[in-house]
Amino acid sequence: MAYYEIVILGFVSLVFNVLLTLYVLIKISRIKELTKLVHNLNRSLEEMDEQAKLIVRTDIELNKAQTELDKKIAGLYTLQMLSRAITTTLEETKIFNMLEPKRLEEMGFEKALAFLWSEQEKKFVLSLNIGFEPATTQTILSRLDIDIFLRLIEEGKTISSFSIEEEALKESIDNIFGMKSYVIAPILPKHGNKGLLFVGTDSPDMVLTEGDEELITILANQLGQALENARLFEQTWRAQQELEEKVKQRTAELASALEQIKIISKRKSDFISAVSHELRTPLTSIKGFAAILLAEKLGALPPAVKERLEKINRHSDELVRMVNDLLDIARIESGKTVMKIEPQDLKSIIATVSDLIAVQCKNKNIELTQVVPQDLPLVLADKSQIERVFINLLGNAVKFTPQNGRITISARGKNGFVEVEVADTGIGIPEESLPSIFEEFYRVDNEINQQVKGSGLGLSLVKNIVEAHKGRISAKSKLNEGSTFSFTLPIAK
Repeated sequence: MAYYEIVILGFVSLVFNVLLTLYVLIKISRIKELTKLVHNLNRSLEEMDEQAKLIVRTDIELNKAQTELDKKIAGLYTLQMLSRAITTTLEETKIFNMLEPKRLEEMGFEKALAFLWSEQEKKFVLSLNIGFEPATTQTILSRLDIDIFLRLIEEGKTISSFSIEEEALKESIDNIFGMKSYVIAPILPKHGNKGLLFVGTDSPDMVLTEGDEELITILANQLGQALENARLFEQTWRAQQELEEKVKQRTAELASALEQIKIISKRKSDFISAVSHELRTPLTSIKGFAAILLAEKLGALPPAVKERLEKINRHSDELVRMVNDLLDIARIESGKTVMKIEPQDLKSIIATVSDLIAVQCKNKNIELTQVVPQDLPLVLADKSQIERVFINLLGNAVKFTPQNGRITISARGKNGFVEVEVADTGIGIPEESLPSIFEEFYRVDNEINQQVKGSGLGLSLVKNIVEAHKGRISAKSKLNEGSTFSFTLPIAK
């Protein structure tokens, strides 16, 4: 081989090796890039896997939360329905019947028991049983630890299979009821027997939460409030029955007493009428003989005798007036007095009586005023009897009003009646005497009554006359400020 060929071959081999080296270097670089890319992809895949796992976990949590929310909404809706039914019941025996098995299932439970503690029997009494066989219920009742359950009532706290912290308590309750998941809430009315509500389930899909405790707590509170309402209603009803019975008894007693009063009143009226008639004859004789002697028809009389006969005559007149008043009162009370009720012009009656009393007012310089509207309606009244009312009231007003005083007669229409007032500026009536002034023979203890004798029949007669007209009379007064007597008469239609 020639020298040049060897050189060329060596050069070609060198070039080939260089090219091969470059190729290898390029491949190695590419491999590194691909390896880095694969690493990045793996990392991205791992991140995506974590994100996917997070999304799945989040979805699971959301589904769980949604399920729990749906359960709470369903429970709240059921609780609302139960609360509405329970609160509309006022019979204690029907309250627990409102908790139906269907409603209990809607809240996620299949079984329920309610116990109320009886202080009299010193034991728990079963008030509700849903889902338990009678034999099982009797077994549960026999196993109840009274001390434990009374403590739960006293503490007033709801407990459940997932929230009981005392292991011994949880074991005891598990053995008594034999259920995996349960809630026990106190029933606490303000008065009466307290108790416990037990609800439970053996469903493996049921997972109790605080929301379940809250629902059962609210339900137990509703039961307690309903029991309280029922007991209050029962107490109110019994009290009403007792009150009605007492009212019936008192009404019968009052009716009997009223009958006795009517009999006594009739006897009194009859007695007064008889006595008054019997008094009239000797009074007439006494007055007649006194008049004959005073006329000196039987001979002249010494001044001392004549003075005494005049007193006999004057006192005889007072007795006659008293007898006449007693007879009038007796007749009115017994209904024997015939009232001539006709439409009357009260303005005219007031004017007439004012003229009669004007002389007495003038003697004491008393101002007599009439405040009567021109359009005052007519009243239904017996004219002569109403004149007697005015004469008695105005006579008293003049009697008890000092010199330079004032008497006012006023009248106005009001609610189908004419209201009349006779007001004076006299000495007044003590407050404690006001309830008695219309009683027969009652006289207020004051200086004027001590000096001037009277029968105490005038106001009683006035009251009887006004009431016989289907009106009313009243008085108000203050010592040393005057008195006002008011009475009503029906308006003529």
